[in-house]
Amino acid sequence: MAMKRAAVSAVRAFTSSGNPAPSVLARGLHASPGSKKIVGVFYNANEYASMNPNFLGCVENALGIRDWLETQGHEYIVTADKDGPHSELEKHMSDLHVLISTPFHPAYVTAERIKKAKNLQLLLTAGIGSDHIDLKAAAAAGLTVAEVTGSNVVSVAEDELMRILILVRNFLPGHHQVINGEWNVAAIAHRAYDLEGKTVGTVGAGRIGRLLLQRLKPFNCNLLYHDRLQMDAELESQIGATYEEDLDAMLPKCDIIVINTPLTEKTKGMFDKERIAKLKKGVLIVNNARGAIMDTQAVVDACSSGHIAGYSGDVWYPQPAPKDHPWRYMPNQAMTPHISGTTIDAQLRYAAGVKDMLECYFKGEDFPEQNYIVKDGELASQYR
Repeated sequence: MAMKRAAVSAVRAFTSSGNPAPSVLARGLHASPGSKKIVGVFYNANEYASMNPNFLGCVENALGIRDWLETQGHEYIVTADKDGPHSELEKHMSDLHVLISTPFHPAYVTAERIKKAKNLQLLLTAGIGSDHIDLKAAAAAGLTVAEVTGSNVVSVAEDELMRILILVRNFLPGHHQVINGEWNVAAIAHRAYDLEGKTVGTVGAGRIGRLLLQRLKPFNCNLLYHDRLQMDAELESQIGATYEEDLDAMLPKCDIIVINTPLTEKTKGMFDKERIAKLKKGVLIVNNARGAIMDTQAVVDACSSGHIAGYSGDVWYPQPAPKDHPWRYMPNQAMTPHISGTTIDAQLRYAAGVKDMLECYFKGEDFPEQNYIVKDGELASQYR
């Protein structure tokens, strides 16, 4: 049993040094069958909740697992109210056993919240990307953190390709002309280009980055990628991408840069004023990874000066983005709310994945290995 093993190993490590085992290290020992309090934090769908029976990733439809959980005697509380000391989530932190959250409406699980959550055993992400959780604190507390790996990689990769084309073809100003009753071809065409022949570099080439590169191949681009690990030579040849070990050597070569790296201590603020200044003037940037990878004001300044000719993404910090977030108002942007990974198809996949992991949890069985973000006190390699 994964959670039991995590707790046992932590207790052994601590007691072997001659210290008594604190209660926090023994949390996982209580992952036996029985009634559990499970809290899910999702976005409100309001009137849209009933428009599609497969719209599972919202508060109203609660991943489609309410009846399944409650008929087994578990308590299932779902809310969108997640921030602050008086939020609905905060009311339940002290006695919940499982917290399900999502990158699209992230419940920020801080070290303080983990300390308060004395019964907490399992943190599940409905989707991929668990940086809204203090992973080091979760590991130290003997918790298990897991996500539905692969559930929305196709969704995000497709969205990235769309955003590249929107920026390259200068699509949004043309769309706005139609809405405003205007017709000025020159105002669009003077900075509209073909994607063919452009150099596109992805920062990160995991599941999403590789899918994007595969989808870009038919456009006859010059494809570059930077990652901790180089791809298998055969796959690299099939995709037609070139590995760049040195990130700062790759970036100035790129007409288009796509961010596909997880948010970690190392990548937070990675694109600051100094690094952006070294990019090619007129570069286009797509970021569906995490907003905090970028220096917010540096992006605003570069878009305003034209050094960044176009910036598009669906990730912000914090989320939801406040009304005065400067990315809402900067020029040359094609931003949206965090939508790329929450298509209906993705929701069906991550809802099913959450249910499968809960079933394993109730039975005391392991999850698929690739789903673990924190296991036995260790962080997954991409978060180290």
